[in-house]
Amino acid sequence: MFASNPTICIIGLGYVGLPLAVEFGKKTKTIGFDINQARVNDLLKGIDNTLELNTDELAAATKLSFSTNEADIRGADVYIVTVPTPINSSNQPDLTPLEKASALLGRVIAKNAITVYESTVYPGCTEEVCVPIIEKTSGLTFNKDFFAGYSPERINPGDKERRVHNIIKITSGSTPEVAEYVDQLYRKIVVVGTHKASSLKVAEAAKVIENTQRDLNIALVNELALIFNRLGIDTLEVLEAAGTKWNFLPFRPGLVGGHCISVDPYYLTHKAQQVGYYPEVILSGRRVNNSIGAFVADSVVKMMTKRKAHVVDSRVLILGLTFKENCPDLRNTGVIDIIEELATYNTNVDIYDPWADHKEAHHEYGISLIDEPKLGTYDAIIICVGHDKFKQMGAEGIRALGKPSSVLFDVKHILPKDSVDARL
Repeated sequence: MFASNPTICIIGLGYVGLPLAVEFGKKTKTIGFDINQARVNDLLKGIDNTLELNTDELAAATKLSFSTNEADIRGADVYIVTVPTPINSSNQPDLTPLEKASALLGRVIAKNAITVYESTVYPGCTEEVCVPIIEKTSGLTFNKDFFAGYSPERINPGDKERRVHNIIKITSGSTPEVAEYVDQLYRKIVVVGTHKASSLKVAEAAKVIENTQRDLNIALVNELALIFNRLGIDTLEVLEAAGTKWNFLPFRPGLVGGHCISVDPYYLTHKAQQVGYYPEVILSGRRVNNSIGAFVADSVVKMMTKRKAHVVDSRVLILGLTFKENCPDLRNTGVIDIIEELATYNTNVDIYDPWADHKEAHHEYGISLIDEPKLGTYDAIIICVGHDKFKQMGAEGIRALGKPSSVLFDVKHILPKDSVDARL
């Protein structure tokens, strides 16, 4: 019933969809679809502006094509959806991209096709939200005319070691036969194997708790950092000492951003509240992590005041805007919280990030990045992202950007303790 040599269509060609399309495009006919014409034009030229793949890696997918035309993806055997699943300003799931992708599937899907979702969702979302849209738009019946699977993405932006092919893949299907088909499909590209979940809901839940667990672990060390700051104890020294025990987990305090860790817990808590349970621990962790940006900014302002610097109209340099080191991804970056808090003090903030795209920063946050910071200019410098370039500058190079009495705050612990004024 299902194609032995399927044509695969990947919906969404971002950090998740493109690497997946390339891997499948080495094995079978694959169509990469995206509504962003500029993105597709770049890919047709062999350019990936996310920097996940180089020109040679794109060229290796000899069976892969790209399109923005719905007509080109009609009648594919398997559709894999990798669109974003963000949250809105109220920290509620924004399923708009997922709903639009499902409506698109309804317009192009043919009988016996399988739709696999990789976007992070709450347990039940695929069958409760996505499938009904496909049914309504297509006029087809679920698990009779078309089928569904869920195989959550595990892409780590900027990671050149852990890639699609060597990260164990969770798979699932809406019937036992579909589950087996989807599992075997991914086994063609994932050399380290797969884990076949018993249902779509189990697979959805597994994905959403992966990052919820990380969020809570980071929240714990962030709260410890807030406590130790008041006690006058260096947090990293405490963590290094505790880390000599074999089962102590090596988490570090910091800003929590990105497309997963700062977002996924809200999908789980949303569903929990729908079924009548208020998740106290998860939301408490979110509140702690969301407070860190303001804490950093306030700490810097207090140190400036102690040095009798005039905070209003002072010059503050932010080193790094992306949500993680050595990666151009700006999604949900926690650095914005620092910038917004500093704005309440009427400081003049310069933001320098050699990895970030200037146009994207302006489009997403209304921020204008500087090309290069000037020597001897700043009243305070905050190292927000651990880019290799900043590490290479060292304490001397970074301090040279500030005035003689400037404050240097190291959020990412990239410099020795005795070379900075404070660190998280």
